[in-house]
Amino acid sequence: MSKLGDLGARLYRGEVGYDFVGKRFLWYGVSILITITAIVALAVQGLNMGIEFKGGAVFTTPKTTATVAHATETAERISGHDAIVQELGSGGMRIQISGLDTAAAADVKGKLATDLKVNAADINADLVGPSWGEQIANKAWTGLAIFMILVVIYLAIAFEWRMAVAALIALIHDLTITVGVYALVGFEVTPGTVIGLLTILGYSLYDTVVVFDGLKEGSKDITKQTRFTFSEIANRSINGTLVRSINTTVVALLPVAALLFIGGGFLGAGMLNDISLSLFVGLAAGAYSSIFIATPLVVDLKEREPAMKALKKRVLAKRAAAAAKGEPLDGDEGADTGDSSEPVSGGQGRRRR
Repeated sequence: MSKLGDLGARLYRGEVGYDFVGKRFLWYGVSILITITAIVALAVQGLNMGIEFKGGAVFTTPKTTATVAHATETAERISGHDAIVQELGSGGMRIQISGLDTAAAADVKGKLATDLKVNAADINADLVGPSWGEQIANKAWTGLAIFMILVVIYLAIAFEWRMAVAALIALIHDLTITVGVYALVGFEVTPGTVIGLLTILGYSLYDTVVVFDGLKEGSKDITKQTRFTFSEIANRSINGTLVRSINTTVVALLPVAALLFIGGGFLGAGMLNDISLSLFVGLAAGAYSSIFIATPLVVDLKEREPAMKALKKRVLAKRAAAAAKGEPLDGDEGADTGDSSEPVSGGQGRRRR
């Protein structure tokens, strides 16, 4: 067995582990700092919305000898608006001009043809009106809101409302960070970006549900034993799925990184950036929030219950009594559950022999 596989097995069995829950306030502080940075970036720089949202025109030219810099300068001078120019594999160019209305598009098309020395009839023009872009934006927000509501309802039914609240906060955390990164780097926000955001939300939710499932199994009949507190069981659940989460995240990030850094950077495929950046940042943020945010939040909410407070007192009292007698702390033979199995082990119960 590989070293990573052996570590995963030991984490799953509870033989080793890291105190994620115990250091939760450190993770909260890191997340708050990142979130504040993202909000400031949004407030100061704002988002670079694509023409699909604010209207404009896209001109696709045939093969031309003009450079990207020359075409950009020409398009901005002719139209009076910002322009984004990308060189196509065919030798032509994709010239995107935001804020351009239909009446001015025909005049701009003719002047571009003259300046770039191509036939105006060979330039393809796609126009997007501001009202259509507004409809797209409204539908995107509506879809996101419906997704969030369904997530909360599902988790509240499948698990409990505390887990639903924690998962919702984790999803908002992932969204805020991803959108903040877009504001910082100035990448264009397009429908592809929205698709990427919805994709990473689904991925983040999947990773969170995996941990929650282990926590639900491990905390079954928790008040009938005195070996573990709820926070300890939650920590064992995180450790039990840690290697799986790391492996899944790395495998998912590798092809996305290829799209972002190789496709978008080295090959100049700028249209890949709108979706690959949201996927890359969102996948990383989703893996982080599933481990460091969602489950610790459940612990904070759950341990406010009187039953969990009473359980913690019993567990600590029993450990103090065992320490005073010099007895091992793991000497509980399951007297509280009426059988010879470990009462609770984060979903990995083992029969004593």
